[in-house]
Amino acid sequence: MKTHLAQIAALIAFVADTGAGLSQTAQPPAAAPAPAGGAAAAPYVMTMGDMMNAMIQPRHAKLGLAGRAENWALANYVLAEIRQVFAGIARAQPKFAGMPVGELIDVAVNPPLKAVEAAIKQQDAQKFAVAYDQLTQGCNACHMELDHAYVVIKTPDASAFPNQDFNAKR
Repeated sequence: MKTHLAQIAALIAFVADTGAGLSQTAQPPAAAPAPAGGAAAAPYVMTMGDMMNAMIQPRHAKLGLAGRAENWALANYVLAEIRQVFAGIARAQPKFAGMPVGELIDVAVNPPLKAVEAAIKQQDAQKFAVAYDQLTQGCNACHMELDHAYVVIKTPDASAFPNQDFNAKR
């Protein structure tokens, strides 16, 4: 473990040194003109759709694919990531469409996530499939509650991640 961490630290140091050398020789791109009147440009703030599409939906798919492959270590890892991201979203946008995001997550997502967690701990593919379906239904129920019924999430039938082996169990 220490050797692995040392290798990672060495790689980071190498990249940092290489990057520092590059930054000394490379010319920065021309700065964009300042907005009229000298006002500073407003920073981009992710919308709820951005956060769901970029952070939740890929993890939902990965969780389903890992569970289908009975890769319990990966499923457990992705489950933890989903929980972290949902917590971050609730902090970043406490209300959406006038609804309390944290409460929506507590009602629609957290109970199925607990069932998914239990199935992972038991390494039970059948229970996982049922719990994952409940999670997916919870996502869709939340979308309906927020007048976004046209956003329908489903169990993935193919991987959108051709560069990841979900069957690899280490």
